[in-house]
Amino acid sequence: MAKLFLITGVSSGLGRAFAAGALEAGHRVCGTVRKPDDAAAFEALAPGRAYARLLDVTDEQQVFEVVAEVENTLGGIDVVIANAGYGVEGVFEETPLSVLRDQFEVNVFGAAATIRAVLPGMRERRSGHILAVTSMGGLMTVPGLSAYCGSKYALEGILETVGKEVAGFGIRVTAIEPGSFRTDWAGRSMVRAERAIADYDELFDPIRTARQTASGNQLGDPVKAATAVLAVLDDPNPPAHLLLGSDALRLVTAGRASVDEDIATWETLTRSTDFPDGAQIR
Repeated sequence: MAKLFLITGVSSGLGRAFAAGALEAGHRVCGTVRKPDDAAAFEALAPGRAYARLLDVTDEQQVFEVVAEVENTLGGIDVVIANAGYGVEGVFEETPLSVLRDQFEVNVFGAAATIRAVLPGMRERRSGHILAVTSMGGLMTVPGLSAYCGSKYALEGILETVGKEVAGFGIRVTAIEPGSFRTDWAGRSMVRAERAIADYDELFDPIRTARQTASGNQLGDPVKAATAVLAVLDDPNPPAHLLLGSDALRLVTAGRASVDEDIATWETLTRSTDFPDGAQIR
């Protein structure tokens, strides 16, 4: 059955690929963009089924107004993909706090506003699927991406918790965790903090150079990512976490193994902090 999608950030990258895939599958898609020219280009993809809305996801009031207008004019939103976001690259000590705040404003609060705006309607209808694009960097870390990984870890925590809160209402929640995909994320969409501290040169300069060199030749295919996302929508038990790309699988597996090793190594010390008669959390 055809569904109504709301996807933020459809002018390019994975957001555009998700929207195009949904349209090709026969669904209706309302996509948000920042510029009027992008709106016209998006609606031209499938006249009558592709609807564009201008939206700045950092404007909470505007987010709620757009969602209300879409539901009033187009019908109940079946699937939301909170995709709008960007990356910040830079050593933490060199990254201004204002840049860190801006990163969280879009990647965390923008996604949170979108999810909160669609929840009442989905809860009332007792159906819906909420997806948000985090990153493999929401489950593991890479030097030089502290702001980005921090924002994605925060979004992961929100999504996993919300999924448990709304499961009884027939609403499903999935975090999409891509690896490196052939988009502009590492190119024009990346904010790069200026280098200033020579002590970090040996660690970070090769990482930045390698990322810039690989831009445009990444492993992941956005079209195949869209196909994968559409596949989980049809599954009666969709995943809470959906890794996309073999690089994401490899790096997240290694990162989580490191956490598991710390937990096992320090288990005795961990247990030593309990009251002997304390209540266990259930």
